[in-house]
Amino acid sequence: MPLLRFDLYKGRSEAETKALLDAVHRAMLAAFKVPERDRYQIVHEHSPGTLIMEDTGLDIPRTNKFVNIQVTTRPRTREQKETFYRLVTEALQSECGIAPADVMISMVTNSDEDWSFGLGRAQFLTGEL
Repeated sequence: MPLLRFDLYKGRSEAETKALLDAVHRAMLAAFKVPERDRYQIVHEHSPGTLIMEDTGLDIPRTNKFVNIQVTTRPRTREQKETFYRLVTEALQSECGIAPADVMISMVTNSDEDWSFGLGRAQFLTGEL
């Protein structure tokens, strides 16, 4: 936990997608200090007509390398979030050739009672986590 959903344009190779996911996972480990195996990532690929991500009037150029990352997580501090944003964009630029302008991140915050990792139990509430 956190759960990361990636929305990408179709066309990346499996190796490119793996590099992207690995880079973001390392950024999450550093920013949120979660365990190494705390990795929940879902990739959704879209044709150009089904993913429209403009820039809210900020004049941020987008390309076909655009990636939207939605992070569902327990509460994080402002510092952790800003560190995550910075580390993700740095890693994606240096390791994947994705410009910072092509990276959009949003956080969805929930609480411990909103998670069950399986077995019909809320592990944060039962003390298993």
